[in-house]
Amino acid sequence: MSYDSPPPPPPPPPPYAAAPANHPRATLILVLGILSIPCCGLFTGIPAIILGNTARKEIAASGGTIGGQGLVNAGYICGIIGTVLSVVGIIINIAIRAGS
Repeated sequence: MSYDSPPPPPPPPPPYAAAPANHPRATLILVLGILSIPCCGLFTGIPAIILGNTARKEIAASGGTIGGQGLVNAGYICGIIGTVLSVVGIIINIAIRAGS
């Protein structure tokens, strides 16, 4: 046995599994949530919250076979923010008009 021989090559990397497919409505929820902040408020915020909550439960129940958790969470949170901003804007508008 010679000590001058090169070490054996490293083992091949393990095969990686493909990422699970996104939830079918993940992109829709994200778009609705984002649109609720600048322009559509309650009209897209409330559906983003409802659909987002449903999709989050379906993804959790799938055991990892459905992906898109990040997209759904982002749309859900944006929907909440847009809805809250719209409600605050409506309250402020009513208060200003009542004070005039």
